[in-house]
Amino acid sequence: MINKRVADADEAIRDIIDGQTIMLGGFGLCGIPEKCIAALVKKGVKELTCISNNAGVDDFGIGLLLKTRQVKKMVSSYVGENAEFERQLLSGELEVELIPQGTLATRCMAAGYGMPVIYTPAGVGTEVAEGKETRNFNGKDYLMEYAFEADFAIVKAWKGDTAGNLVFRSTSRNFNPVMAMAGKITIAEVEELVEPGELDPDHIHTPGVYVHRIFQGSAYEKRIEQRTVRPRN
Repeated sequence: MINKRVADADEAIRDIIDGQTIMLGGFGLCGIPEKCIAALVKKGVKELTCISNNAGVDDFGIGLLLKTRQVKKMVSSYVGENAEFERQLLSGELEVELIPQGTLATRCMAAGYGMPVIYTPAGVGTEVAEGKETRNFNGKDYLMEYAFEADFAIVKAWKGDTAGNLVFRSTSRNFNPVMAMAGKITIAEVEELVEPGELDPDHIHTPGVYVHRIFQGSAYEKRIEQRTVRPRN
């Protein structure tokens, strides 16, 4: 069985270069690949196209890459928690493609399944449909959307083994499994890395066949984007 373990985030992203397209898992700040994002910031790679549900916040997640002007284009669904993102968008410094959330997930899935396109009713008759092919099936219009083409997919899991099998925990599962399938090269960072055979096969969410590199991170911050609690009595 192939051992896909690498030493750390720096080694995992070693061949990411300027101008490439990268998928980054997570939803809000939940399940984001914190260590790989930090390594990309340190490396200083630029002109990136980032496919992610959201753009982090000003001082965490993809927001760190925006702060250092390493992102050329964001392909996202929700981007409302980042003031620097807003500034770059309104000033014309950042290209942005906003996509309905289900379409974003399905275009990732299509890439993993080897499907060139999908058809979806989401966005028909709106600005999302401008310049896109529309087809009618059984009396209903659908947009044709292309599967994503990403040079790398970077995901974060709770547990993994050195063969690349991944287990995600609770809400952090989000976009990570579909993105793990979709990258030409998939990098996984995990909180706990074990040997093959130690994970229950019934609990594996992403089979190791999709993963090319894996490493164990430490001291994850796991920041909460919006904390809402009930007032104390």
